[in-house]
Amino acid sequence: MPYFICPNCKQRSVDHDGRHGLSQAPVSCETCGFGFLFELLEDYYPGPTTGFVVCDQAGRVLALGRGVFELTGYREQDVLGRDLAEAFALSDRTPATTALEWGVRRFGEQLELRTRSGSTRAVTADFFPAYDGDGGLLVALAPR
Repeated sequence: MPYFICPNCKQRSVDHDGRHGLSQAPVSCETCGFGFLFELLEDYYPGPTTGFVVCDQAGRVLALGRGVFELTGYREQDVLGRDLAEAFALSDRTPATTALEWGVRRFGEQLELRTRSGSTRAVTADFFPAYDGDGGLLVALAPR
């Protein structure tokens, strides 16, 4: 049974086919109304201060969930379409690249990012590759 998580509100759910009812529309969040849910291999429990970043298959930012602004100071329009590692000046781009190229999850990566104010912040990052036809990446950022 596939597990899904909302990148915006972090609500977790289980769905047998990834579609709303009998329609072919992909599942969206019933809690906050966010347009799509991210499919995971197994259930994941993000911390209360975790923020999600959704990227496309090239590693460009598509959406920011709640918690990212509080952690980084960046709003969605500040980083939309930019490369993940460049947008947040991540200290190591290897985990994101590995997750995208090899389709493997990376947990507990100890990284530093640059906030909007220019200071550095230590974070723990989890990287989840997308398992659907669109590809992509979900990144969970939490303060250390």
